[in-house]
Amino acid sequence: MERYRAHVLVCAGAGCISSGCFEVEKALKQSLVRHKLTEEIKVVETGCVGTCDLGPLMVIYPEGVFYQKVKPEDAEEIVAEHLLEGRVVKRLLFRDLKSGQEVEKIADVPFYSKQLRIALRNCGQIDPGSVEEYVAKDGYKALGKVLGQMAPQEVRAQIKASGIRGRGGAGFPTGSKWQFTAQAAGDKKYVVCNADEGDPGAFMDRSILEGDPHSVIEAMAIAGYAVGAQKGFVYVRAEYPLAVQRLGNAIEQARQRGFLGRKILDSAFSFDIEIRVGAGAFVCGEETALIASIEGKRGEPRPKPPFPASNGLWDCPTLINNVETYANIPAIILKGPEWFQQFGTEKSKGTKVFAIAGKVNNTGLAEVPMGTTLRELVYDVGGGIPGGKKFKAAQTGGPSGGCIPAQFIDTPLDYESLRKLGAIMGSGGLIIMDEDTCMVDVARFFLEFTQEESCGKCTPCRVGTRRMLEILTRITRGEGEDGDIEKLEALGKLIISTALCGLGQSAPNPVLSTIRYFRDEYEAHIYEKRCPAGVCQSLLRFEIDPALCQGCGLCVRVCSSKAISGQRREAHAIDQELCVKCGNCLSKCPFGAIRKY
Repeated sequence: MERYRAHVLVCAGAGCISSGCFEVEKALKQSLVRHKLTEEIKVVETGCVGTCDLGPLMVIYPEGVFYQKVKPEDAEEIVAEHLLEGRVVKRLLFRDLKSGQEVEKIADVPFYSKQLRIALRNCGQIDPGSVEEYVAKDGYKALGKVLGQMAPQEVRAQIKASGIRGRGGAGFPTGSKWQFTAQAAGDKKYVVCNADEGDPGAFMDRSILEGDPHSVIEAMAIAGYAVGAQKGFVYVRAEYPLAVQRLGNAIEQARQRGFLGRKILDSAFSFDIEIRVGAGAFVCGEETALIASIEGKRGEPRPKPPFPASNGLWDCPTLINNVETYANIPAIILKGPEWFQQFGTEKSKGTKVFAIAGKVNNTGLAEVPMGTTLRELVYDVGGGIPGGKKFKAAQTGGPSGGCIPAQFIDTPLDYESLRKLGAIMGSGGLIIMDEDTCMVDVARFFLEFTQEESCGKCTPCRVGTRRMLEILTRITRGEGEDGDIEKLEALGKLIISTALCGLGQSAPNPVLSTIRYFRDEYEAHIYEKRCPAGVCQSLLRFEIDPALCQGCGLCVRVCSSKAISGQRREAHAIDQELCVKCGNCLSKCPFGAIRKY
């Protein structure tokens, strides 16, 4: 049996890979060889640890010391000082912005100390390529319990009693979906995992597949037993090659160990899983479009009903849940629905994983109990806004979500509370915005994404979003007209009520929520031809304050359009007709004489 006095966990999630974790790991192993420590120290490649902007990351156990932004040249010092002498390398520790103090242990880093990890329980803790490490963390124990001690209806009853709701967007009760599929008539049924995570900035599902793929495999097998299916498919986008590779490896390991295939764990139940790689169409995150894509057809949604639970894949009853939903299932089976119910709110049980990005100090993946306030996520987990700037809004639910303004920063993040504000939970994307953000431009940006990703099948989404985008583009260019706001509202409400699928129906959300809470910014763009945040380039105006200008001529030299004139050592001026709003003069003026309006 292998015995090590220390384990060095190197984050090998996609974020840390891009920042050079493998080079760090190579240097670390070379240093261990030089110091003859290879039999005492084990190096483990893990999945995403969570704080993606701090990579490459390294955690050393048993102490739990957390090192961030590690470079290959740091490896020798870590080995010589920490692993040999027991002295922590302080310069590589996380520094808390509030206290200014170095934080030694990962459990004490504010980003982690506020979290409760259920779906992410193994991410960053185990080697995702090792089924043995998953089993050592109670992996496949829930599957054994289900097959050895529970009838299918008992499994469904526990999932229903837990109160878990789908983590992929709409928040439909998971237990009810399992019950509908089980009761549907049909000799052949399927279980599908929706891993087509397409929201910009969202990577919850990817990180689970990369860091803990066996949890999804185990959950799908449990679901297959509960609903009467013997075949499962994981639909994952091609942009996730690492997730595809690790999931494929885990499926093969599960087959070899008897966790997948015929007569699993010597029971009468047989179940297997295949991977289907999608081409990256955003609309394939919608369940009926996903089904069409698996069948080899064009990824387009169809009207509902019938729902997939009765008529899904190849017209057979089909259960579809997303990655994060499945990742919760083994824990619920092992610890019971009452345990799960103690977290969250009355109608939103358990935890939710958020991908925190934008104008916030600590970005990455955070799993917190449902009902955690936006303020807690932004300031306690996220570490606040960079530069001490003011929080302005948060976009939840991805490109078809809604914006929550500063006055609602104490709103609990649960399905009901967000819906009241005109936002949605979505898959968990959370974009933080500060005082320098133009909300009209934000609405235009997200609508541009959803318009480009529209499958084009229904007219409200195909044409309606394009008309809305044209109006928004005009407004940000200073060409807005009286009545444009009302047109946007009318179009948005029409699309919501008539679009074919959930993606089209939610596409106007960013526009309608920003009009609802930031109407004054729209009016400033339209009537005053001014962007209050100074973002929309066509509406910018640069002027030189003659009282501050020293006539150095530096602004003249960097002006590409020759719009600035003036004698040396005299106040200069900008010709507004020639100015192209590039901002070079503003960034180069050493006296702060140039103002942006």
